[in-house]
Amino acid sequence: MSAIMKFNWVQIASILMFFAVGFGAFGAHALKAKLNDYSLDVYKTAVLYHFVHAVALFIVAWLASQNADPKINLAGVFFTLGIVLFSGSLYLIAITTIKKIGIITPFGGLAFLTGWILLAISKTNL
Repeated sequence: MSAIMKFNWVQIASILMFFAVGFGAFGAHALKAKLNDYSLDVYKTAVLYHFVHAVALFIVAWLASQNADPKINLAGVFFTLGIVLFSGSLYLIAITTIKKIGIITPFGGLAFLTGWILLAISKTNL
């Protein structure tokens, strides 16, 4: 099993939730007056997907504690990768307005989709 698979998903999810709250508050307070409506909407989308998939990592943590199927842990890897690529690229687009960064965003979306498919096909005893 690779080193990433040995991480504690509760800790990773908690750290990612911490950043989601922080980025959300930063956007609502510090950026609200500085970003145009389009950029603020992009930023809000990044925060939303960040939150949803950080919560998904808590589900991964619970499922991984109940079952040894490696697809569950792999789903966690893809959710984490999706947050970095999808939300991360949208945060950068919103703040810098460099739209070329958007070439990264679909890869994050694919990572999210892969994570959900991996959970769907995992062998759970629930």
